[in-house]
This record gives sequence, structure tokens and C-alpha cells, in this order.
Amino acid sequence: MEANDKSIQKKFDELKKLNREALLGGGEKRIEQQHKRGKLTARERVELLLDEGSFEELGKLVVHRGRDFGLDAEHYLGDGVVTGYGTINGRLVYVFSQDFTVFGGSLSETHAEKIVKVMDLAMKNGAPVIGLNDSGGARIQEGVVSLGGYADIFYRNVMASGVVPQISAIMGPCAGGAVYSPAMTDFILMVENTSFMFVTGPNVVKTVTHETVTAEELGGASTHSTKSGVTHFSCANEAECINDIKKLMRYIPQNCEEDAPRVPYTPGDEKRPALNDIIPANPNQPYDMRDVILGVVDENSFFEVHKNFAENIVVGFAHLAGRSIGIVGNQPASLAGVLDIDSSVKAARFVRFCDSFNIPLLVLEDVPGFLPGTDQEWNAIITNGAKLLYAFSEATVPRVTVITRKAYGGAYDVMNSKHIGADMNYAWPTAEIAVMGAKGAAEIIFKKEISEAANPEAKLNEKVDEYTQKFATPYGAAQRGYIDEVIFPEQTREKLIRAFQMLENKVATLPKKKHGNIPL
Repeated sequence: MEANDKSIQKKFDELKKLNREALLGGGEKRIEQQHKRGKLTARERVELLLDEGSFEELGKLVVHRGRDFGLDAEHYLGDGVVTGYGTINGRLVYVFSQDFTVFGGSLSETHAEKIVKVMDLAMKNGAPVIGLNDSGGARIQEGVVSLGGYADIFYRNVMASGVVPQISAIMGPCAGGAVYSPAMTDFILMVENTSFMFVTGPNVVKTVTHETVTAEELGGASTHSTKSGVTHFSCANEAECINDIKKLMRYIPQNCEEDAPRVPYTPGDEKRPALNDIIPANPNQPYDMRDVILGVVDENSFFEVHKNFAENIVVGFAHLAGRSIGIVGNQPASLAGVLDIDSSVKAARFVRFCDSFNIPLLVLEDVPGFLPGTDQEWNAIITNGAKLLYAFSEATVPRVTVITRKAYGGAYDVMNSKHIGADMNYAWPTAEIAVMGAKGAAEIIFKKEISEAANPEAKLNEKVDEYTQKFATPYGAAQRGYIDEVIFPEQTREKLIRAFQMLENKVATLPKKKHGNIPL
């Protein structure tokens, strides 16, 4: 664990032991209840997230305007949400933190107005918005004005999209309309066993569909990080969750007009001989693309996103010679790295984020094609696969591809090929660039010859070798200019550093339009 991680954990442990008076009016008893749930209070979370002494609170004296169903008897300063601004590692951020000890963190008219205010300030001043969500949903005693408050927030989420980074940490329940604001933000983090996201809870599900399911099974961190892909990070506790937000901030810029912050870097010997031994001799044997990533990027800098979802593709941030980059890599260790619905959508979303915020893209390719089958076809692999194609084609940031092994069929085109606007494309000598695998191609092309041969199996092997030598290499593509250079694996890091340096001032503009129509 890094020193910074230990510091955050220590502070988290100290805060859990504190039994101080609630600054939102919840009182000591409510603080104790929150701690017994294994959760920090709203203000403690903010304190853990921001640089010490940097938080400036806004709307601390706000109270709700409700008068019905007993609301007029209870007024708490702040109305269930802490809002304001501060810094993370010296960089300005805006934050709101919902307080479950006040009306279950439910959203009222004034509660929403406080959140809207910090979102508007974030857009005006070009700084990220971080939401710490812990709410039971709309405050039902206020009726339609609470629903209107949600809509006001949703609208700001959309207006801020691609302008400033938006990060949502789910620190408790998040149900009903409350889930749609985090869903429109750039990254979602959840805490195992204490945070939940669902449109309808277990009781409603049982009434309507007669299914019996727990809150954790229906919408817990594990469910959304592995099955639905709703959350990008599943965290063991709140300290880890907040630490992951801080890590994420190291790789992303303040807004769409800026570049991501750089970290100190001293040039040295950039050759990585260990990369020469990664690709197995057997072309059907898997290997872990993370080994390639770790061999290419700066030491200890890879920060994986969506790790537990659609594991046949790997996405994440890293530093290369001190500069932030986004990485998309097929994963041969899972489903042979094939593209399917989930992996296409996962990668497309990540590519669009990087393009929105000026983060260069590195693609590491080993893809045998798209996953066949009725399940994929009936669930629209065509439309969903096209999302990744669209995302890469639309991206104007520096884009570099390295083909490590297979690049077959339409998947070759989709994975940031030269034909859809990639700036630099490299291939290792082990790269196989073809319409399909040699065996399948030989069976189709030479079907008659093989069937009429005295020894069909020997004839097939002969034709497989013939096809392999002619097409299943990187050299044909290189002769056409589709591959800029065939490089030895150990040269990859050095080549990438130079390529991204060369592309640093890239300028590319899209045709004038209101916006494109991505195949949703």
C-alpha cells in the first residue's frame, strides 16, 4: 500500500472512532447510528476526500420549505446535504455529500437547489463535480417539487457532460429516480455491503414479479461491478472508495479545455526485454494483456477501470513518460479477447470519456473477431459493436495502436485501425492481420481441393500454412501502409513515448454538425 493510501486509511479509522456532534443537526445519537452501519457521516466523508482545511461550505444555513405531513416540526440546517468546494492535491473540485441521518438523505426542493448551485459553479469555473450519494430518494412529503429537483439535477448532469468530469460515489442506498443522476456521470464507485443502486427495491420486485431477492443481490456493489457494469469501481470500504476517487483525479484534467496533470519523469533506458517473451508459441494459448500494459507504462501507474465487468477487454488509465493516457486492450485470457456486447459498450464509453477530456488513447490489440451466437445477435451485437466503432472514429485525441497477435475480420477495423483515423499503428512480428483465422480461411477457399485430395487432412494443413505465410502476418498490411512499423516487443515503450510526443500538438476537427447520432 502506498504511503498516501495508509494516511487515508489512518484518517478513516480515526474518524470512525469519533463521536462528535453532527454539524447538520443530526446529534450524537445519529452519528453513532451511522458509525454502527460501518459508514461515515456526510461531513466526515468530505473531510476525508479534500485537502485538510480546504473545504468551503455553501448553503450551511438552508432549511427545507415543506409544511405538510409533519415537516414543519423538523428543520435541520443544511437540509440533509453538505455542499461546497475545496481541493484535492491542490486542485479545485466541487462536492456534495448527502446526509442519511437527516430524513434518510431524501431529496427536497432546497436539497436539490444546493446541489444544482455547486454544479452550476463547477461548469462556470471549469472544475470537476464529485457527488457522495447516500439517499433514500425523493422526499415524498414534498410531492412534485422534489421530483422537479431531481429533474433540475439531471439537466445539469447532461449540460456538464464532456465539459467537466463528474464522479459519483454511492455510499449508501440510491433508489428510484436517484440512480439516474449517477448513471449520467463519468464514473461510479460503490462500497461493498453498504451501498445499493436500483430503480425498484426488493419489496417492489417481489410484489410485481414474485422474485425474492436481497438488496445486495439486486443492486449491490458486486452485482453492478460484475453483472450490469453500472459501477466502475467496487470498493471494500468507504476509505478505499474515497482513495480511488483521489487516484482517479491523478489522470484526468479539470475540464475539457485543459490537459491532464503530468507527473515527474526522468528519461532512461526505455527498452523492455521482458515483453519479448509474453506471446506464447502456440497462437491459441492465452496470455494476460495486463502483462503487456505493465511492461509498457510507467512503473506502478496503471489504474484499471471497470475491472470486474466484461473482462475480455481491459480499460484504464496510466502514465507514459509522465503523461496521462487511456488504454484499451483486448484480453486473450478471457474469451480469447473476443469482442461482444458488454466489452464493446465498456470500451466505447471509456474511449468517449478520454476523447472528451483530451486524454490520448493507446490500443493494444489481440482480437479474433466478434462473438458469434444467437444470444449476441438477438441482443444487438451489431448495434452495440458499432458503438465502439463510432467512438474510435469520432475521437480526435492522439490515437496509437499496437497489434500484438490476432487482428481478424471486422474487429481489426473496429480496434482503432488506420482506416478509422488512428495516427500511428505498430505491429509485433507475431501479429496476424487477416479476414479470419488461417484454418477457417483455408477450409473455405480450398474446400474443393481439400475434399478431392487423397489425404484431406494433409492437404488442409498444407493450405493453412500457405494462407498463413501469405496473409496471417503484419507485413502485407505494412506494405500497404496500414501498419506504420513492425517492431520488436522490447521496443514498444520507446516507440510509444516518441509517438505520443510527436502527436502532442495534434489538431483534428470533425465536420460541422449539431452532433452525431451514435447507435444507442
